[in-house]
Amino acid sequence: MTSRSEKEPPLDKGVIPWLGHALEFGRDAAKFLNRMKVKHGDIFTVRVAGRYVTVLLDPSSYDAVIEDSVSLDFTRYAQVLMDRIFSLQLPHHNPAVEKALTKQHFEGGSLSCLSSTMHCHLQSLLLQAQRPCHNQTDWNTDGLFSFCYSLLFRAGYLTLFGGEQNNNRTDPTDVYEEYRKFDNLLTKMARTTLKPEEKRTAQSVRGRLWELLAPAGLGEGSGSSPWLRDYRHLLQEEGADEETQRRALLLQLWATQGNVGPAAFWLLGFLLTNPEAMRAVRREFSSISEQDSAKCPLLDRLQHTPVFDSALEETLRLSAAPFITREVVQEKTLQMANGQEYQLRRGDRVCLFPFISPQMDPEIHQEPQRFKYERFLNKDGSVKKDFFKGGRRLKYYTMPWGAGTNGCVGKRFAINSIRQFVYLVLSHLELERCDSEAQMPEVNSSRYGFGMLQPEGDLAIRYKPRHSH
Repeated sequence: MTSRSEKEPPLDKGVIPWLGHALEFGRDAAKFLNRMKVKHGDIFTVRVAGRYVTVLLDPSSYDAVIEDSVSLDFTRYAQVLMDRIFSLQLPHHNPAVEKALTKQHFEGGSLSCLSSTMHCHLQSLLLQAQRPCHNQTDWNTDGLFSFCYSLLFRAGYLTLFGGEQNNNRTDPTDVYEEYRKFDNLLTKMARTTLKPEEKRTAQSVRGRLWELLAPAGLGEGSGSSPWLRDYRHLLQEEGADEETQRRALLLQLWATQGNVGPAAFWLLGFLLTNPEAMRAVRREFSSISEQDSAKCPLLDRLQHTPVFDSALEETLRLSAAPFITREVVQEKTLQMANGQEYQLRRGDRVCLFPFISPQMDPEIHQEPQRFKYERFLNKDGSVKKDFFKGGRRLKYYTMPWGAGTNGCVGKRFAINSIRQFVYLVLSHLELERCDSEAQMPEVNSSRYGFGMLQPEGDLAIRYKPRHSH
């Protein structure tokens, strides 16, 4: 181990020239960064494919990175990924304008409309899912991951992109199937590690998705949400041609649909494998009367669900693992919470990985590997917000939605969608594991850094309509 200068964080170059730690980082970032944390502490620099990346793992010091938009820039790396994954360049794009537009559609009255539409699509898709049962006593079987991802993706697609009215050209199931092929190659696209055969698949799947998304957001009659029509209009104003717009739509499809299904999978999976948690959530849901939930818009009654909210927060603590990355555009002195100062070099990258700390830090969350549905509740049932590290109360004790200026704008819509989905599934279906002893599958370790984790394999489930509703 060598250090570049006294003031800079400890440097770990790895043994392979230029590549450094790239392979280990890509295979299992959590395992690798934990190993580095044990070796170097809460801040260190590693060499990854010719780049120097400074990793900060002290949540009390995160604001020094999150709140600095002068020395640190988050758009440059985002543009690199946009090009690699979506083959997309938006030279005249203004992220601040896009953010304001998105906020306008995903908050307040517009959010209620979106959530209401989402609820209706979820209901009709769930009814379709039950149809293969010839009678009430027949079970359907599926994998829980494909069940959750497929239903939520298609409902979200219909709500935002409006597939069914696009001159009846686009079936949401087709979009989902192509999207899953794309999603499976996503991390390799981001890391430029596709094999020749995978590269060909990625290109053809991308092309097919651009085609399927082409009519979305064009004019009133497209059935798309006002948000998507406004987004398309913004791209047109910025001078993006048709082709570029389609590519941007795929980016938005990933941003809006890539995490909700996997999150619902982990949540339902944890409930199925933790009977006490399932009972507590069911109890809370059953106090919401059926006639209220049958009318789409009356979801406000669902807003007060502290047990469910804690179970969801706990699920996200265990399974949301995005990197928060910044480019150092001018030399910066990083002041840590403990008073220490480190020099950050222009041209390097800074990366926060909240999954390791605060989310899986045993000092903050006891037995961090375990799912405890009531972890975010106080004894009296109120929301628990007091978590500590080193005697210091934490502002960030779990960070599934990012933070600061590029925190997730669609957070409320995502939470509403997951809540509605779980509520509908539990109130309309008998749902159980095919093997009552089966445990949750392992995590696909190559997905660390890209939002919600996904499983290696699946959890086999069976379901049929409930008699009681």
